[in-house]
This record gives sequence, C-alpha cells and structure tokens, in this order.
Amino acid sequence: MSEKNPARKESIRPLLVAMGVIVIAIIMVMLVRNDGSTAGVSAEPTGESAVMILTAANFDETISEGVVLVDFWATWCPPCRIQGPIVEDLAREVGTSAIISKLDVDDHGSVASRYQVRNIPTLILFKDGEPVERFVGVQQKSTLMAAIDKHRETL
Repeated sequence: MSEKNPARKESIRPLLVAMGVIVIAIIMVMLVRNDGSTAGVSAEPTGESAVMILTAANFDETISEGVVLVDFWATWCPPCRIQGPIVEDLAREVGTSAIISKLDVDDHGSVASRYQVRNIPTLILFKDGEPVERFVGVQQKSTLMAAIDKHRETL
C-alpha cells in the first residue's frame, strides 16, 4: 500500500497546482474589484481627457451639429478597455474639428437601444445628428481618423 502512495501523490500534484493558480486568480480579481480599478478606463472625465462623456441628457444636443464620434462602451468590457486609449489619442489629435465622445451603455442603455447597439465597443460617427458610419469591435485610430476626415470634408 505504501508503494501506491507516491504514485497517487504525483497524479494529484497537477490538480493541486491548478487549484492554487485558480485561487490566486480569484484573489487578484477580488482585489481589483475592491480597489475600483478598471485598467485605466474611467467613466468620469479627468482634467487631462479630451473625450467628452455623454449621458442620455446631453446626447441629442451633442450629436446635433457637426461631426461627432460616439464610443458606446462599458467598464466591464475588456475590448472597450483596449478601445479607450485609442479614442483618447484620437480626441487629442482631432482637437476641436470634431467631437470625440463616450457613452456608458450600462448607465444610458436607452440611448444604446435607440441606435441598436448590441455589441460593444460600437463606435458610431454622426454628422449633423444622423449616423453616417458604424464600427463594431476594436478599431484602429487610422480607421476612425479616415472616417472623420471623410465627413469633415463634406461640411
């Protein structure tokens, strides 16, 4: 019987290692949630942000005139966290020639529903209040800039 114990211990070792990794991962997730961190994405504008934060209250007025890019996102969405810095960089580069904005779909679902946003991130480019282009999934800055430039030229 003592000869079988070493073999049994060896067969259980990978399971114990896997369980340890899972426990550590759960603890890390709990620490991040308790800290309130969302990997650099904030629903609140910072003093340095060039991106306008939209709400249901200011959405229609904001998109009504000119070229406006709206990033429909949520704090829990990993691809949205990838898109966030791209949108921020785009906003700094575009300056005042177009409005670059974000709308949290969890907080303002009625607006997302009105534009049939079913996947996030979804980016919709508006011109004078009308949607003219839609992008689903993470988009490169160059793709978004080309779309903005195309619609700015026809102003």
